[in-house]
Amino acid sequence: MSTSSVTVPYTVRTELFGSNRFITPLRFHNYRSKCELSRRDVIFKGIVAARASVMASTVAAEPKGLEKLPFKPDGYNYWTWQGRKIHYVVEGEGLPIVLIHGFGASAFHWRYNIPVLAKKYKVYALDLLGFGWSEKALIEYDALVWRDQVVDFMKEIVKEPAVLVGNSLGGFTALVSAAALRDQVKGVVLLNSAGQFGDASSGTNDSEETALQKFIVKPLKEIFQRVVLGFLFWQAKRPARIESVLKSVYINAENVDDYLIDSITRPADDPNAGEVYYRLMTRFMSNQRKYTLESVLGELSCPLLLLWGDLDPWVGSAKAFRIKEFYPNTSLVNLQAGHCPHDEVPEEVNKALLNWLSTLTSTPSQAA
Repeated sequence: MSTSSVTVPYTVRTELFGSNRFITPLRFHNYRSKCELSRRDVIFKGIVAARASVMASTVAAEPKGLEKLPFKPDGYNYWTWQGRKIHYVVEGEGLPIVLIHGFGASAFHWRYNIPVLAKKYKVYALDLLGFGWSEKALIEYDALVWRDQVVDFMKEIVKEPAVLVGNSLGGFTALVSAAALRDQVKGVVLLNSAGQFGDASSGTNDSEETALQKFIVKPLKEIFQRVVLGFLFWQAKRPARIESVLKSVYINAENVDDYLIDSITRPADDPNAGEVYYRLMTRFMSNQRKYTLESVLGELSCPLLLLWGDLDPWVGSAKAFRIKEFYPNTSLVNLQAGHCPHDEVPEEVNKALLNWLSTLTSTPSQAA
């Protein structure tokens, strides 16, 4: 997922992260200022944010003494799932850990975690369908698509009980996958997870949709969205423009280098990338209301660890406390980081994760 300093479209924040539900007084002024940006500027930066997620948090300054997964332009391993090409990384031996990236990112976003975790465990990191080096399939994207992908990955590639770890969109994917796999999951780890708690007052009744809305308003709206998002996506692919926008949202502009820019433009060169982005930004976001955190957590039966970046402007710490309150079998570690703590403070994340994993291997899991 993209970094805490990147501005994304309002629809992404509300539908995917639900951040409007967790605004604190200290953040209200900044939140309101962001919402007052022009729609064109917000949407454009959202496109760059999605493209920038692969290595966006701490690019230039390597954490001292920390190993990094080598970047391979052609990827690592590939698995054919339902006729689609899926990219994944696998390193190490031991209890399997499956890492699931966030919106717009890829397996390479776990660059500082894979080498360290692989010294004690067998680590998998896969690219969700439509992202990274996986195929840009022209399908109707839904949370259940990625759930089914992870479930089948566990059955066909991992083939034994594992721990699921996810950031942002990958966190919610880990949750719904664990609910489906049940005994095949020993634990779940969420890093600033996407997903919303239900709000009955915001429900809509699709059956009340008028003929005018269905046959005239919706088609016109879709045409407009396609034209605008298509043009902005084309602009966002330009290296010079990517560099300019990244420098405007990075605290330290030295972190914006050729390696970062190349890693962003490469996946965007896929012929289907623009159409996939359009479908994710319009159809997928609106479908997220179908799935609530309480309904998924209610199906969970394994230990849960929250590694939460408290400085995240999208998903604040209030959400982590609410998850812990709803699901008592939860451990919470608060971190001074933004939306991608695994890439911003990898040493702290690795240490906390390894400590928690050691308790899993020595103590039987208990249902909440």
